[in-house]
Parts: sequence; C-alpha cells; structure tokens
Amino acid sequence: MDWLPARAVDELVDRALHEDLASGDLTSECCVPSRAMARAQAVARHPLVVCGGPLFARVFQRVDGDTRVDLKQPDGAWVEGVLWEVSGRARSLLSAERVALNFVQRLSGIASMARRYVGALAPNSKTRITDTRKTTPGLRLLERYAVRVGGAHNHRDNLGSAVMIKDNHIVAAGSIRAAVESGRARAPHTSRIEVEVTTLAELDEAIAAGADIILLDNMDTPTVKQAVARVASLVPRPMLEASGGITLERVRELSEAGVDVISVGALTHSAPAADIGLDFVLEP
Repeated sequence: MDWLPARAVDELVDRALHEDLASGDLTSECCVPSRAMARAQAVARHPLVVCGGPLFARVFQRVDGDTRVDLKQPDGAWVEGVLWEVSGRARSLLSAERVALNFVQRLSGIASMARRYVGALAPNSKTRITDTRKTTPGLRLLERYAVRVGGAHNHRDNLGSAVMIKDNHIVAAGSIRAAVESGRARAPHTSRIEVEVTTLAELDEAIAAGADIILLDNMDTPTVKQAVARVASLVPRPMLEASGGITLERVRELSEAGVDVISVGALTHSAPAADIGLDFVLEP
C-alpha cells in the first residue's frame, strides 16, 4: 500500500485480529472440517472507489500464510462487482472474513466520498479538497490513505505537524496578533502559521499579523468571496482555507469563489461504509 509502512499496518491488523480471534473461531472449528478448502470472492454490491486491497490480503495472510489472494481490482478504481478473490483453508477464510471486510468497507467508503467531493469542484479548479483530524482513533493512518486514494489531499497529520491557531488558542493567547507573533518566534522556520477566523474583522487582524494561511470557519459564500478579494493583491498572499460544515453542494461555489483549500471533516467522520460482501464460490 503506497505510503503506508508495513510494520504499522501489521500492528493494526494484528490488533483487530486479536479483538476478534482471541478465543478462537468456535463456529468454524465446530462446523467446518479442518482439511476443507474453499474459494471466496469479495464483491462490491454497488459502484465504489476500491480501497484497501493490499490490507484485505494482509489480514488473510496474517491468519494463514498459505492463503492465496488475487487482487483483481487496484486501489483507486471505480467499479462494481468482484474486487478480490481468496482461496485456501475454509476455516482460515472464515476466521479472517469479518476483520478484512471491516477494514475495506470503511476505507472504500471514505475513498468513495472523497472522489465525490473532488468531482464536485468547478472545472479546472486548482482548489484542494482535504481531510481533517476528525478520524477514528487508531485508524488515522489508514483513513488518510483512503482520502488520497479517492483523489483528495491530507491536512496536517497530527498536532506536531504545523502551527494551527484556532479559536481557543486565540482566547488563551489574548489575541490573534499575540498568538501569531508567539508562534512565529517559537516555531521551526519550516512551519507555516495558520489562523482560524470567523469574521472579516478577524481576517484583517490575521493578515496584519502575517499569517501564512487563514482558515475561514463557517463563513457563507458571499463572505468568503469578500475574503478572497481582500487578499488578492497582497504580496505574499496568504492561502485561504474554507472549513466548517462543508457539504457536497457547496464545493463548487466555494472553489469558484477562489479559496485554495476546502477542508472536509465529513470525509472521515461521516463516510458511510461501502457494501462489500465475501461470497464463497461453490466448486463444480
């Protein structure tokens, strides 16, 4: 899986398998002969962006290294129908099934939503769709990968990735200017300074303080257009990011307004799981 460290992926897979198999698989052990072999296909019940194929394979291989996996569709493809095929010991396939599907249903759901948001941008727009840190605890690595597979981009990875001054930081620091100046003095020279604002007056204060990026939080589109106009002639010009309650229906108008980034928490916190099932195939 591109950009995903194998060790971190195996740790996540092993933790999930332990959660499901710590006491064994009682049903399979009681009902399925130990020597029984099987073949099964992972099937998308509706069109989706495929995401997590190598992870799907890894789950089965961690359960049973002899399991064979055929990734028929690559991550990033928009398809319906058979995605992957597994074959091996029937007990092993049954034991790995739920964990493997839990991962890929989640990731394919996120990738599919990201694709829809990117597709809603105005034609030839240079605006980026990004995620946020509103991810499932412990799964950020995988969910951010799914966002990229869907064609969107990632925001800061964690609290140590950038200086991002939000409303509570401003209250604690005393003002936007005080927060920006303190951040500029103490942060590494490689880190940009981003400030969240909710009004045009706060925008002006952030500009005067020298913010590199200004997050326009919960602003309506006419106000966003005014914000874009206010920074248009500045050199250097701060980047503008629109965020807060972004719906699919607003993406085009916000990109047409001229913001550089639209950050969408819904990509990870509200993406519905894709409908993917594992169907055992009867051999002739």
